[in-house]
Amino acid sequence: MPDVTSITITIDGPAGAGKSTVARGLACRLGIDFLDTGAMYRGAAVVALMAGINLEDGPAIAAAVDRSRLRFDWDGSPPRLLIDWPEALDISRRIREADATKAVTPVSAQPAVRAAMVQRQRAIRDEHPQIVTEGRDQGSVVFPDAGVKFYLDASPETRACRRALELREAGREVDEQQILEGILARDHADQSRADGPLCVPEGAIVVDTTDLTLEQVIALLDEYVKTARAQAPRSRPADP
Repeated sequence: MPDVTSITITIDGPAGAGKSTVARGLACRLGIDFLDTGAMYRGAAVVALMAGINLEDGPAIAAAVDRSRLRFDWDGSPPRLLIDWPEALDISRRIREADATKAVTPVSAQPAVRAAMVQRQRAIRDEHPQIVTEGRDQGSVVFPDAGVKFYLDASPETRACRRALELREAGREVDEQQILEGILARDHADQSRADGPLCVPEGAIVVDTTDLTLEQVIALLDEYVKTARAQAPRSRPADP
């Protein structure tokens, strides 16, 4: 059980399940920090693209990410993703571009990249002891000791529809069938990779969001967190 003064909440799930939106909303509702690990992997992909590194050269990408000091500016709302290139550069929008989206799958499959990201994510948690973090291996690999773990899922068709809506709202033309095929391919890649494959973490609460609204999902997760906090041991004052 989590101590009431600190809590790590992990939200894992496949592409398009709504992890980032739900995690951000839950963190806001709880008044704690939100760690977007998907943005970190996209940041690594952008660094690789900008440096002209082979997307399957994990050690070279990890070294370039380290040199660039990939990091969040926590003063922003939401936090901005920065790199040094050579001076501080905000890549928060750059990571959402089509080439970064395409590059993130091979980049995130590299063991050297994943190891570097796990180290960075744990360091962030140490600095932000009350945090909601989302990804594909948060409750299984990065934070197996998390106080509350969730796994969000939805049908591939629902996930494709949601992603298409996001893109349309951003003013982009979309091919929903192509999006569905991309999601299915990403599912296969995430579930079959050797390092940190997508899976339901031990002890995770599985939530199928197919027929739920965003507000309903956040409210449901909030109730689970409140229950966990109510059952958590309180810090005992030091003896005089």
